[in-house]
Amino acid sequence: MKQLFALLTLTAVLNFGTINVTYAQDANATEQTAEDSATQAKAEADAKAKAEADAKAKAEKEAQAADAATEDVVEEDLSFTQIIKQKFIEGGPGFMGIVLVCLILGLAIVIERIVYLNMATTNTDKLLKNIEDSLNAGGVEAAKEVCRNTKGPVASIFYQGLDRSHEGIDMVEKSVVSYGGVQMGLLEKGISWISLFIALAPMLGFMGTVIGMIGAFDAIAAAGDISPAVVADGIKVALLTTVFGLIVAIILQIFYNYIVAKVDNLVNDMENASISLIDLLVKHQLSKK
Repeated sequence: MKQLFALLTLTAVLNFGTINVTYAQDANATEQTAEDSATQAKAEADAKAKAEADAKAKAEKEAQAADAATEDVVEEDLSFTQIIKQKFIEGGPGFMGIVLVCLILGLAIVIERIVYLNMATTNTDKLLKNIEDSLNAGGVEAAKEVCRNTKGPVASIFYQGLDRSHEGIDMVEKSVVSYGGVQMGLLEKGISWISLFIALAPMLGFMGTVIGMIGAFDAIAAAGDISPAVVADGIKVALLTTVFGLIVAIILQIFYNYIVAKVDNLVNDMENASISLIDLLVKHQLSKK
């Protein structure tokens, strides 16, 4: 009986040990499975986060490209006058407005001078031929009538010379020289104002540059930082005023040189024609004798 009880007890102990080992193995297997699942879940989460980050970066890059394309389209759609207007406003209405006034006044004088000089231009060869024919046909009075009916400074000089022809050739020459100086002054009228605006426009632009730089340094002092964003506005104003002033000076300088060349040509024509007129009068007086 005792042997049977001992055998049963030993069997129970062995079975219990087997159950504990099996349970331990199952627990270890379960723990390993949980760790594997956690590792896989973490890897999947990392992969998903990376995919989302890549997608976000790609979307931002596409958005930037779209914005750049939109800006390019907008710039292409802007006309030249709209760009000039935008830059003029960005440069500030103060000195930009003064420089614009210089451009307007200078162009007004330029247009007036060009119209006057074109109207003052005379075909001197044709006029001399008509005066010669009139002197031969009707004398000095007929030649004076031709000058009265002809526009321009050359005809006015001829008229003054013919009006003094009865006083001698010397008086005709003096009259032509004196009245030629008056006509040359009329041709050069207002040109000095154009030269003033040519000098004034870039000077005002440079003054705007100095004021813009002062504003930039004031912004640096106020912000305590020298980053480009702080000084960008001041430097932009400075450069725009300088550029606009130089553009105005260049435009007026081109017209100024054209007007000066036109005046020089007219003065040369007047001098040559005056000499030819004196020769005609001398020839006429000799023919009368």
